[in-house]
Amino acid sequence: MRTPPSAPDTVTGTKPPGAEDQAAAARYVRQLFSDVSARYDLLNHLLSMNVDRYWRWAVARDFRHVLGRPTARVLDLCSGTGDLSLALARQGVAPVFSSDFAHSMLTRARAKYDGTRLPERSRIPVLAEADALQMPFPDASFDLITCAFGFRNLADYPGGLREILRLLRPGGELAILEFAEPTGFLAPAYSFYFHHILPAIGEWLTGVRGAYRYLASSVDRFPKGQGFVEMMRAAGFKDLRVRKFTGGIALLYVGKSEPRP
Repeated sequence: MRTPPSAPDTVTGTKPPGAEDQAAAARYVRQLFSDVSARYDLLNHLLSMNVDRYWRWAVARDFRHVLGRPTARVLDLCSGTGDLSLALARQGVAPVFSSDFAHSMLTRARAKYDGTRLPERSRIPVLAEADALQMPFPDASFDLITCAFGFRNLADYPGGLREILRLLRPGGELAILEFAEPTGFLAPAYSFYFHHILPAIGEWLTGVRGAYRYLASSVDRFPKGQGFVEMMRAAGFKDLRVRKFTGGIALLYVGKSEPRP
């Protein structure tokens, strides 16, 4: 008996277990991050051995030319508990808008912002609970949009890039920091850690089954390196570049919207 061909994968973004469409994928991601929010910071720092702090600091340093302008506006998408938003605020005076669609993440971000002493002229981040695919801001609202370890969780990667492009002012910049896979002698050991040890520790500390197995599968699915660069190019971004962190464990993708004619 001939086996029928499998149905084509019609999901254009992350694909959690059992999610056959974008709505189901979004529901899964929102619930997962709500469930792990209490231990989210601890696990980020513990499982990366605190290197994630450096990555966020380095991203913010790269964009001081925007952050130092009082008239600039910055959006940190999928901001979680706000670590990148705070790093951005520390580097300049531009107001930073933190946006996430998991309410419990933003609640923790608000407590963190209120308890952090920022430089006198820094702007405390503004919170916005919203879906990154349908943001409640008019066209051309921001000079810089950032996203750290959240873009791969979107249910529609091309749609997310189109929405970001809509929100950027002419010549505005985009910075997406995402996990990748190192090459060379680090690759086998890192792959074992990432796919076996990290999920076990994450599940033990959060008590949420499958949470960090989803993390590994979402990184595997995401189009890394040149694949994502080409996706950005197809969406309309210019002046594309990629910066490698820590042997390729994380990659920073940078692009610009079309400048004014």
